[in-house]
Amino acid sequence: MKASHERVLCFPGSLLDELGGFQGFRHDDGTLLERILASGQARFIERGRAEEDPSFKQLIPYVVMIWKDKLLFYVRGKKTEEGRLRSLGSVGIGGHVSVTDQTLFDRSIREIFAAGLRREVTEEVEVQTEFAERVAGLINDDSNPVGRVHLGVLILWKLAEPRVIKRERSITSLEFLTIEELRKRKNKLETWSQIVVDHWEEMNVGLR
Repeated sequence: MKASHERVLCFPGSLLDELGGFQGFRHDDGTLLERILASGQARFIERGRAEEDPSFKQLIPYVVMIWKDKLLFYVRGKKTEEGRLRSLGSVGIGGHVSVTDQTLFDRSIREIFAAGLRREVTEEVEVQTEFAERVAGLINDDSNPVGRVHLGVLILWKLAEPRVIKRERSITSLEFLTIEELRKRKNKLETWSQIVVDHWEEMNVGLR
């Protein structure tokens, strides 16, 4: 299926305004995410339309993996599907929740979101260790064309060991870096990762 014809999970941008619009990072323990998923307004639309229509926000799980005091970092190579992000560094693994994340069994929208999260991570990397997971907040960036049509759900994975290997060919330079090392590379990071670096102390509370 071509990406433009893929149907991805979205919700009206006006709903975010009703819940309290923001720019950058907003702390959330899952409450705001639940309100979006339980609103009855989240639905699947063609990705080609979603990428061009800022009246919708595509809901994107964005998983940041942590080992001790280091974050998993990688560079999006030339084979990255989203051309606007090629060659940029990132600390987030994830992507669109697709209509294909449904099964023959009835799934709630929450279960579909969770299935999409796991699929996206599994497609990009292989995590060979146990981890603790929690929702840390939402990322919204209306300052650029990519951000205007996406809302990131920041999810932290605290890894027991630094055992992560790449699966996706578009991923290069996979390594764990400290927040200080990432700040030195900030100008070469994608916008969402810059937001993570800027707000890391408040995101990381309770996970040390």
